[in-house]
Amino acid sequence: MKKLLLLTLFLSLFLTTWAQKKFDVQGHRGARGIMPENTIAGMIKAIDLGATTIEMDIVISKDKQAVVSQEPYFNHEYSLTPAGKPISLKDEKKYNIFKMDYEEVKKFDVGSKVHPRFLGQQKFKAHKPLLGELIDSVEAYVKLHKLTKPDYNIETKLIRKGDGEFQPSPEEYVEIIMEIVKKKKLEKRVIIQSFDIRTLQYLHQKYPKMKTSLGIDEKEDFENNIADLGFTPTIYSPYSVLVGKNLVDKCHKAGVKIIPWTVNSVKDIEYMMNLGVDGIITDYPNLMGQINKGN
Repeated sequence: MKKLLLLTLFLSLFLTTWAQKKFDVQGHRGARGIMPENTIAGMIKAIDLGATTIEMDIVISKDKQAVVSQEPYFNHEYSLTPAGKPISLKDEKKYNIFKMDYEEVKKFDVGSKVHPRFLGQQKFKAHKPLLGELIDSVEAYVKLHKLTKPDYNIETKLIRKGDGEFQPSPEEYVEIIMEIVKKKKLEKRVIIQSFDIRTLQYLHQKYPKMKTSLGIDEKEDFENNIADLGFTPTIYSPYSVLVGKNLVDKCHKAGVKIIPWTVNSVKDIEYMMNLGVDGIITDYPNLMGQINKGN
């Protein structure tokens, strides 16, 4: 009987600890596999599907507005001009958001055109929202439906050697975003992510309490990446094919969470979970429901 009680106590403690360890499901650009990316509807859909964090990208317009967009121009794959005309690959960079006031930017349609790589996306007319507009919409939605408030993973999208042409300086970039974050009082629920270490370095220097995520898309030693960054980030976010048990162990030994991108199948999610990652970034947050049912 005593052994049975000890076993029961052990299992209870184990399950409590496991439940307390939050596995972070980040909806990539909202729920890109299901809804148009980086749109308000896409972010809300991700929350409905169980995302604990909504991941988005920010670029800056000519009038210094923080616009939710993967590229600092209108991507030919899913964008239509204000006149409803498609944009070619050759011409897409001519539609430079950094050279447009937001009043012009919001006239483009980024939800109606069929995405060649995500044929299952729902289609409807949508615009690139402002960061503040998106946050207000999401916060109002979760309050109305009594849902858990999500975290926000905000990525700065800088083009290499694009300062002054496609983006402001890293310092100005960060300040524009942080002005909104502070105004909305969301410092504790925001992660600033980037593949460009300059924005993270400035953020860490000016706002050391902010959570940071270092994006990685090339094979390089973890130690070298951290040394180049110059400080220990909150999260290390590598391309999923670069992730193995050794990397997960290195991150955890350094006190860093590891959240790989972009993990888009049940098989791959389960593999990553078995490696011990702290979360995933996925175009299909609905897949977690299939894993939960399987377990």
